[in-house]
Amino acid sequence: MPCQRVVQASGEVKQARDQKPVPSIGTGFFEWFAAMTGIVYDDIYLRHDTGEHPESAERLRVITAHLKKAGLWDSLKRIAPRCATEDEIKLVHAADLVRRVESVAKGGGGNMDADTVVSEASYEVALWAAGGALNAVDAVMAGHASNALCLLRPPGHHATPVRAMGFCLFNNVAIAARYVQRKHGVKRVLIVDWDVHHGNGTQDTFYRDGSVMYFSTHRYPFYPGTGRRDEIGEGPGQGLIVNVPLPFNTRPETLIQEFEDVMKTKAGPFKPEFVIISAGFDAYRRDPIGGLNLEPEHFRTLTDLLKGVADASAKGRIVSCLEGGYSLTGLPLCVEQHVRALAGR
Repeated sequence: MPCQRVVQASGEVKQARDQKPVPSIGTGFFEWFAAMTGIVYDDIYLRHDTGEHPESAERLRVITAHLKKAGLWDSLKRIAPRCATEDEIKLVHAADLVRRVESVAKGGGGNMDADTVVSEASYEVALWAAGGALNAVDAVMAGHASNALCLLRPPGHHATPVRAMGFCLFNNVAIAARYVQRKHGVKRVLIVDWDVHHGNGTQDTFYRDGSVMYFSTHRYPFYPGTGRRDEIGEGPGQGLIVNVPLPFNTRPETLIQEFEDVMKTKAGPFKPEFVIISAGFDAYRRDPIGGLNLEPEHFRTLTDLLKGVADASAKGRIVSCLEGGYSLTGLPLCVEQHVRALAGR
């Protein structure tokens, strides 16, 4: 039981009994339900030790500290994470990839590629990251929260079905999309990715699918080299891959207009029943590895536009999962604006 071993070793994962319980219908239920936005976070995500690396545990520390200072943390419904099962990971990923990540971690850590670090705890933490997204899906589908933000690491959108890369081990959003379809019978899922890097792993997963629309705004040409406009999907998935590549130093107004156009002409007509966000914040103007020009308030604008689509066909159901964002001063400000939009504050 690898996840149990991490819990015992770290003492950092709060068990479900330590979370605030969902009250039964009656006194207090509607007051509880007013906290409509859920939050998935646990200190276990700090145990993915990347050393001196842009994708570090400090990212989560500054986000959580800022949300508390801004008075938002206590207004969010806490959703306890869990360990995803291997079968859940294999909804997207090949068994060989799962075994390779596990083996590197058990061997004391190493690298999956030049950029992608695995520490001794990383395999198990990655299971908790995917499981956190799945618990958020369950909470939103059950009406315990109308939407949720998952402060997870390691991130996921570069992980393909057969390869860990680009700081990512398992693809949290892709696994969540497959899970909401398999467990809850959702037919159409929209994944929106506004990370400055194209989510090649998510695109690969659904390129020939037909039931999941993947929409990405990203800098191009840039890592990982995918995401051209003519990459539109194949077979049943043709037209359901929507890429908006943007050159270095694009004006925010251009990105937002492109985003709004896709919401109106592609995402809305698709009529998704559930919406998942790959919420990267490295398109922020001062991000050290970004190259686009968004300010924190622009992430609120993007969230509001996407909420309009979710409200129209998905009963407002959104699960947002943290991807990139590496400015330790700007990242928490961007996340704050995203949370305020999700919560309608």
